[in-house]
Amino acid sequence: MGILSQLLILHLLWAALVVCQYEDYDFEDEYGGEPDHQLPYYFNPSTQAEVPRFPVECARECFCPPAFPLSMYCDHRKLKTIPNIPSHVQQLYLQNNNIEAVPAGPFTNVTFIREINLSYNKIKFHMIDHGVFAKLSNLMQLHLQHNELEEFPFPLPSSLERLLLGFNKISRLPGNGLEGLPNMTMLDLCNNLLDDSVFREKPFSNMKNLMQLNLCNNKLQTMPPDLPSSLRHLSLENNSISHIPENYFNRLPQIIALRMSHNNLQDIPRNTFNLPNLLELNLGHNKLKQVFYIPRSLQHLYIEDNEIENINVTVMCPTLDPLNINQLTYIRVDQNKLTSPISTYAFFCFPLIRTIYYGEQNVTVSRPTQLRTPVFRRFLTPEEFQEAEDNHETLNQETEEDHEAEDSYFPPYY
Repeated sequence: MGILSQLLILHLLWAALVVCQYEDYDFEDEYGGEPDHQLPYYFNPSTQAEVPRFPVECARECFCPPAFPLSMYCDHRKLKTIPNIPSHVQQLYLQNNNIEAVPAGPFTNVTFIREINLSYNKIKFHMIDHGVFAKLSNLMQLHLQHNELEEFPFPLPSSLERLLLGFNKISRLPGNGLEGLPNMTMLDLCNNLLDDSVFREKPFSNMKNLMQLNLCNNKLQTMPPDLPSSLRHLSLENNSISHIPENYFNRLPQIIALRMSHNNLQDIPRNTFNLPNLLELNLGHNKLKQVFYIPRSLQHLYIEDNEIENINVTVMCPTLDPLNINQLTYIRVDQNKLTSPISTYAFFCFPLIRTIYYGEQNVTVSRPTQLRTPVFRRFLTPEEFQEAEDNHETLNQETEEDHEAEDSYFPPYY
């Protein structure tokens, strides 16, 4: 026992020595801890150890932060011309200037550029050197919205994935200008001068990867034909479309969001929107008199400012399936001609429904009337209800211009 006792004592002494040795050691110093009194190198001019070993080349008119050596910021500088671009630049920001032309010269040595933002300038189509963008074989994103383009800026590189051309004066699309864009996933053409004639040559039919197409605020009178089946987000607000052909969406099974507010729709075939993935459907500010079938996947339905006198829930929900319930949670039906709330049968068809916004109804010509309950809500705690009421009061204070701006087109990214 004596030998065992001595060994135990020696072991305890060794353990104590180890504990004492690391007693004050802070593992955060090595694993994830912030060093004291040390700012990132690009904000601390006195710190030289972490400065890149090579000088960051930059145009004199622009700013190239050491923290982002592949980006060049030339925005909001009242520039009239594009400065020479260093060959290493991958992101070029030239928005909010007075640039009128895009010559080939500044892009002579550019090899790796992936994103160019030329929005909010004064660029016209004939002032873009032919092929200046097509030579940029790594370009993925091009912003040209809020310019003075009269035509589609083709040719473009096949690498392009996102193209934003909203708020220009484009009235036609090149017959084959979009065929060489197999990687395009998002195309924004809102707020231009496009009419039905642009679809004669089926400009979008070969864009096999297109997921979002924005055509709002144009001069369309019919639904665009031959859209690619890959499409998921379609924006057609603020046009003059009066009819949706029967079975139109059969070739667009992946549609998630469809926005067609501010058109002239009057009658919609009942099964028009029998889409398995549809989550958002906006048909506000049209001339609809009847409701239609609601797919089980739909979550948000906007049919405000129409001419609906009665909402037939059976048409919206012809069958009940406890194993595959409808996902609808929100309906907006204000500015219609309803004289009574929606039938309580709706809560069997749509068990997840959370809010029905009735608002004011245009029952009489002289002045709008309001149903007994402008908003129906369920499954809300008192705190949630009060918050929703506060938000509704704030919403009522918004101007009509705010609503029009909000409805104008899809947000550019999802």
